[in-house]
Amino acid sequence: MKYSFEIKLETVKSYLSGCSEKQITETYGINRTDLFVWVERYRQHCEDGLKRHAYAKPSKQLRLQIVREHLVESVSLTKLSAKYLIARSAISRWCKIAREQGYEHLSVLKKRGRLPKNDMGRPRKKKPEEMTELELLQLRVKELEAENALLKKVKALVEARDARLREIGRKPSKD
Repeated sequence: MKYSFEIKLETVKSYLSGCSEKQITETYGINRTDLFVWVERYRQHCEDGLKRHAYAKPSKQLRLQIVREHLVESVSLTKLSAKYLIARSAISRWCKIAREQGYEHLSVLKKRGRLPKNDMGRPRKKKPEEMTELELLQLRVKELEAENALLKKVKALVEARDARLREIGRKPSKD
């Protein structure tokens, strides 16, 4: 859930003034982990650490440095998140990749989420002027196959209707 800057600042100041974490999490309905991330960001970057920042894609070297700090030097995810202003979940995902596949796979991160609109769906049809002779012939074959399948289906439906009519003792029509 996304929280406003004012709520973040209010919860952090309440925590730093001596309120218990349980009291704050129940009062504001926030996650305990979020509270600690906000407090750490406030300690390192003051109020600027609580504001939303534009997403910056970290370089391979920065990801490698962050993962090594966590895995080798045992720096907590919360402190790393606050220090670099990167989501804990992203750092956790990078660490999992490094543990399971190795550090070299940090540079080959898959894009998440929905594909761009131009990558979705059926490709645009070419106009006959843009097609090669082979593509035109393949298109004609597909059209003839579709026409043939349609005629077979119509013939099968007519035969089925005629058979039903014969069963009940009526003569099929000449149409």
